[in-house]
Amino acid sequence: MPDYYTHRYQVYHAKTFGADPASFLHPLTTRLTTGSSIVDVGCGSGRDILWLQNRGYHVIGLERSSGLAGLARKHTGCRIIEADFENYDFAQLTADALLLIGALVHLPHPNFAAVLDSICRALKKDGFLLITMKQGSGTITDQDGRQFYLWQAKNLRKVFQSRNLTVIDAFRQPSIINPDEIWLGFVLKNT
Repeated sequence: MPDYYTHRYQVYHAKTFGADPASFLHPLTTRLTTGSSIVDVGCGSGRDILWLQNRGYHVIGLERSSGLAGLARKHTGCRIIEADFENYDFAQLTADALLLIGALVHLPHPNFAAVLDSICRALKKDGFLLITMKQGSGTITDQDGRQFYLWQAKNLRKVFQSRNLTVIDAFRQPSIINPDEIWLGFVLKNT
């Protein structure tokens, strides 16, 4: 996966940046006050950061692809940490909310819980986490060679419950990029 986001980052940007993220970001923002701090993990070229900034939130991004991180800096003017979320020390950050929009879709199922635990180290007590994952079973590989790990809502809920993340809202919607794909979304509270 790193090769696609490293070498084809402009293609990814062109495919995703113009899509309106309101439908999946709104369930989180209804629970936050203006000025809340948000960390967008796997921020891509900054689409969601820009949307949140325009509504008064203080956002920083974390992105592994240097090309996408550069675009995110250019589009948002905010701090973008260039790092891999699988080994970044999230204890360095403190946030009212975390954003994981499709960020963990390439993560093998057995690694999911440990990486989620690590990322949540940045989340304040009673903070919120918005996560979206592709619905399905097993894995799929797209035309670009990217492998996606699919999830059922009940299995994600088990992982969240075992980590003291309470489901506050759950939704299911077609992808804003590819309507044939269904995404599962959850707003979680760190209890």
